[in-house]
Amino acid sequence: MSIPTKRPVGWLRAIAVAALGGWLWPSTAAAVDFSKYHTYQELSAELKALVAANPTIAKIASIGKTREGRDIWAIEIANPAGTPVEQRPALLVAANFEGDHVIGSELALYLVDFLVKGYATDPAVKQRLDNHVVYVVPRVNADGAELMFASVKSGRRTNATPYDADNDGRMDEDGPEDLNKDGFITVMRVKDPKGPFMISPEDPRLMKRADPAKGEPGGWALYWEGLDKDNDGFIAEDGPGGVDINRNFMHQYPYFEPDAGRYMVSEAETRAMLEFVLKHRNIAAILTFGESDNLIVTPTRRGDRAAANPINLLEFANRSLADARRVGLFQDTGGFGGRGGRGGRGGGGGMVIMDEGAFPGGRGGAAAQPTGRAAMPAQRPNTTIATLDYEYFRAISEKYRELTGLRATGITRTPAGAFFEYGYYQFGVPSFSTPGWGLPGGGRPAGMGMGAGAPAGPGGAAAGAALAGAPAGVGQRGGGGARGAMGGAAADAASADAPEGIDLRLIQWMDAEKIDGFVKWTPFKHPTLGEVEIGGFKPYLTTNPPAAKIAELGASHAKFALYLSSLFSKVKIAKAEVTALGAGLFRIKADIENAGFLPTALSQGAQARAVKPVMVQLGVPPDSIVTGNEKTNHIPALAGSGSRQSFEWVIKGTPGSTVTLKAVSQKSGTDTATLTLR
Repeated sequence: MSIPTKRPVGWLRAIAVAALGGWLWPSTAAAVDFSKYHTYQELSAELKALVAANPTIAKIASIGKTREGRDIWAIEIANPAGTPVEQRPALLVAANFEGDHVIGSELALYLVDFLVKGYATDPAVKQRLDNHVVYVVPRVNADGAELMFASVKSGRRTNATPYDADNDGRMDEDGPEDLNKDGFITVMRVKDPKGPFMISPEDPRLMKRADPAKGEPGGWALYWEGLDKDNDGFIAEDGPGGVDINRNFMHQYPYFEPDAGRYMVSEAETRAMLEFVLKHRNIAAILTFGESDNLIVTPTRRGDRAAANPINLLEFANRSLADARRVGLFQDTGGFGGRGGRGGRGGGGGMVIMDEGAFPGGRGGAAAQPTGRAAMPAQRPNTTIATLDYEYFRAISEKYRELTGLRATGITRTPAGAFFEYGYYQFGVPSFSTPGWGLPGGGRPAGMGMGAGAPAGPGGAAAGAALAGAPAGVGQRGGGGARGAMGGAAADAASADAPEGIDLRLIQWMDAEKIDGFVKWTPFKHPTLGEVEIGGFKPYLTTNPPAAKIAELGASHAKFALYLSSLFSKVKIAKAEVTALGAGLFRIKADIENAGFLPTALSQGAQARAVKPVMVQLGVPPDSIVTGNEKTNHIPALAGSGSRQSFEWVIKGTPGSTVTLKAVSQKSGTDTATLTLR
């Protein structure tokens, strides 16, 4: 559902608030409590109250429903007077794609509050809302986020879609359990002579992978807190949910990863966002609050992003489940057909009997690639920022750090199927993602994103390593969700490419801030593993800052959103003149200018044909044009900061009559000029 241009019956409106001569009475909405995280019900109530108190400039609509029936709210904020709202450049802010990243929805709520209440008092806010529009979708994954307020906190990132994570024909039958009844799903460590892990010498609360080349003995295995309820040899491998919404979009979609969904845009939440964007082609920039980053750490000049920052303790537990989905599958034995042979990955000897084969055109699927003379070279999608677009990303990243004070990230992951990447590579507009907060110190210097193969953070692990997700619904997870078999070769291979975790930085920050964020290792008698210890990072406290920080972070990010909306391209007719040539002929000269900072289309947007060219049209019959430009002309992209393009026509006309010149841009607005032939 799209937010309608005209308010139908049912839109929230407050009778006591009126518009007089373009000036709005100050908001009468009660102050929003930004000292706490809001449940879905509380968030919905706050949004509706803000809209009800400011009905002239704000409206709310449900753009879809989650599997559990919660509305996905979208707020439209603009002064409706003047240019129709749908024809104005728009900023889209969306948050809480990952269920455990609830801080994103709080920052989005703060922005709504900041804009609707600031219209009457802040000239910058008024200027933006008089000329532009801001769309805010505060909580995309409402089902996942609600688990933050459950009695037992699991830190689940995914939505509520059932998923057979262990390929046994049953859904969600063997998830993590709160064995020690402390209200948190954490991890278990157990002494095991074949275990590849050891207690960290830097902090005994942490674990690290032992390095035999350095004389480090292992002797410990890690698992998620839970039982093997289905007796398949895996512990807590098939919990409730689900699909990671920020892995379900169409750019670099991670085929066959368990948390990515059965296919692209398989989820109601994903489809709601996609339909909204496609119905609002005036969206000129996108800002998301999520667990990937391209603002705190600027991408490199090659366009590469920084490496993921996972939590090792969680990644180690994930690796105990790497083989769970292989149960019931034919393994790749290198038989007839070999890898890439007919019928799927690995040919006859390695065909995978599961839903992977149902993806037409997927990796190894029957329709994946044509062969022989019919084969055509494939146009591979871009995966790095276009060279001509880089400076815009760099400049905006620098301003972000200036306004927010953030210099280093906390937990982040490598995006794959993420909405903000779809926004740039497919939708073609400047698109940004930030966790919205970070840890002090550590990591890479701000503004120096690392390329693939470069050192990244503590330990100098390889940057840009793509990490596969653990089986869906398995408790809290770290950066990329690396997988590995229980002490097997898959675990060794996965860990070799995994980025170094931020466990030490995280726990030192918690200690310094006096945050009770780590469950002390405590002995427990496990029915199958015997003597274990249960402990680890508390869910949600690793992905969300303390609630006391919300207001400060909200204020700085609202300023950044306001700055971002000031950068939009702005097409205008800078010069238009008519010269009479005699005998009913007239020369018309015009300069079309982009008075904004951003170009009318980024290089990527033009290449992907996602952004329409600027149309320049002279309102005369085509046969009245004697020479010069065509009646209708197109500029693929016009650079910003005052760049111009000139047009000239010689036409036949009647002295004293008028001609209309029009410049129309999908992301930059419309300008017209009326010219008198004399």
